[in-house]
Amino acid sequence: MTLAVVIGAHGVAGEVRLKLFGEGLESLKAHKAFNGGALTLSKIRSDNKGGAIARFAEVADRSAAEKLRGTTLTVPRAVLPPLEEGEYYHADLIGLPAVTDAGEPVGTIVAVENYGATDLVEIEKPDGKRFLVPLIEAAVPEWNDERLVVSRDFAE
Repeated sequence: MTLAVVIGAHGVAGEVRLKLFGEGLESLKAHKAFNGGALTLSKIRSDNKGGAIARFAEVADRSAAEKLRGTTLTVPRAVLPPLEEGEYYHADLIGLPAVTDAGEPVGTIVAVENYGATDLVEIEKPDGKRFLVPLIEAAVPEWNDERLVVSRDFAE
């Protein structure tokens, strides 16, 4: 599961700036090894902008930090906490087919975003056009590990 992505270097000592996914900084702090043990977290703090500044034991300087730009930080799904009823990991939704409440195909979930109010699923239609649907019961009455159902009123 992807928890963050390196978006650039920070300072000259090898720290990196991270864009966080999911539950943010606290969920990242729970892990020390990423990418199958290739990166070992030695220090992390908030950047006070919704992201984080991290130091990895394997990164000695700014040049090495710059080379990590675009690197996703992943952990095995098995090490993540169990989910409560109605909870989900964003990665569980991405790739799911979306259908209307009448069973008509709509497209595929390509992203999950949150701009402050609620999670939004981004659906790509077969023609390549994309649209957003809020993850609220009126718009998405149900989902499981096989499909996501979108109310016809919200399907474009």
